[in-house]
Amino acid sequence: MPQGGAGYDRPGWDAYFMAMAMIASTRTTCLRRGVGAVIVSGNRILATGYNGSPSGARHCAEAGCIRRQLGVPSGQRHEMCRGAHAEMNAIAQAAASGTAISGCSVYTTVEPCSICCKSIINAGCKRVVYMREYPDGLSRALFAESGVLCEQYLDRDKIREILGKAVADV
Repeated sequence: MPQGGAGYDRPGWDAYFMAMAMIASTRTTCLRRGVGAVIVSGNRILATGYNGSPSGARHCAEAGCIRRQLGVPSGQRHEMCRGAHAEMNAIAQAAASGTAISGCSVYTTVEPCSICCKSIINAGCKRVVYMREYPDGLSRALFAESGVLCEQYLDRDKIREILGKAVADV
């Protein structure tokens, strides 16, 4: 376990929660891309999510990926996917447990698509922090119109450092 003290570089909240979203992404059942999301309020994690098949449904590894089979490009034809996006799963997890998320922040490894964006806005979230861009230009416009702060987290080296420290003592 990392020790504090002189020379210890404690991660900031954005780095910490983005690293947690990266860990959540490892639970994906998607064959194309792993995405993780963490919903936070008052520096406390309220819910997490990852992209994958609904509870009880076959995973893509078992059922196959129709989007891959048809060559559907990223950012298009969301309805042709058997999985739910990480942000939607995190919102659903919060709802299932009765956890209010209005006013929260959402940390996600990939910029939300326009479908997730609308759910994030309607859930009352106020800030979105993402790492990788997603080819869906509508979400940024909707976030801006709705007053939701949407910003890219650029310090990938910091995330690698945090995750490296976390596993160093295992």
